[in-house]
Amino acid sequence: MASNDKQGQPGVSLAGAVDLGALKHQVDAEPGQAGGAPAAGGYVIDTTEAGFQAMVQTSTTFPILLLLWVPTDDRLFPLATKLGQAVNAQEGKIQLSRIDIASNPQIAQTFQVQGAPALFALLAGRPMPILEGLPTDEELTQITDQLIPQVIQMAQKAGITGTAPYQETGQDGSSTDDQDAQAQTVPPSHQEADRLAREGDYAGAAQAYAKVMEADPGDDLARREHAKALLMSRSASADVRQVRQAAADAPDDLDAQLAVADVDMLGGQIQDAFDRLLDFLGGHRDQMEPVRQRLLEYFSIPEPADPRLVNARRRLSTMMY
Repeated sequence: MASNDKQGQPGVSLAGAVDLGALKHQVDAEPGQAGGAPAAGGYVIDTTEAGFQAMVQTSTTFPILLLLWVPTDDRLFPLATKLGQAVNAQEGKIQLSRIDIASNPQIAQTFQVQGAPALFALLAGRPMPILEGLPTDEELTQITDQLIPQVIQMAQKAGITGTAPYQETGQDGSSTDDQDAQAQTVPPSHQEADRLAREGDYAGAAQAYAKVMEADPGDDLARREHAKALLMSRSASADVRQVRQAAADAPDDLDAQLAVADVDMLGGQIQDAFDRLLDFLGGHRDQMEPVRQRLLEYFSIPEPADPRLVNARRRLSTMMY
């Protein structure tokens, strides 16, 4: 593969960046409408500056392919279409996040790109440059057939093994993912905490949810979202490889085991997180309270009928009494 390798990462040779002022290539149709760009949907999302930090944080859970583009430039439609098809074929092992840099210029400046398109992979918040400029047909095939699976393999080796959420596409071409659906049903008392979480301020969101719980101790949704926010505030930017190595090197260190259990939870490996802390507790009964508190936090996240939760609760009760 032709490459613009930076720091030894996979890449594709640079082509001339597309001029944003080339008005003859602009279309009025919105993504998903006739004559417009492909709509988001499946494992393809559209991200703005408001949600950018939260999107970057989720790359600690699953790898993200980041496309900086202009959705009204018809020269970019084939690229967006092929990337979307290739990512959706991976069924959640990777997510494609598209950012309109004409509407979100600060993000283009962050990545130091001069125009659209530009393509990056995000692993644990770290960008890997892949492409700047329109690829040839051969280069695009290399990206979809070779590079995307390679990024997934790199993520898995780094312990980033979670699954991206699936989103539906509305009949009008608009996308509705889990976060969009949640935004429409957020209780009034949760709105400030929800806003902070969407902006990537997970510590602030956790504090806001704690206030909701103080006012209504029976609010199970607030309890679940509080636990998620605490988890993200502690570990969303953690280096997964270092955390796992530290836990392996110090099997009797409480903080190291709590940290790697957080990584397991973030990656969707709920059973591993439960088992890790319960196994640790079996040989460290003197650490019962901090481990119990962390497990109770985790227990708020799965559905109550989840068999992993039922079994972990039973095992913890047995160890306590």
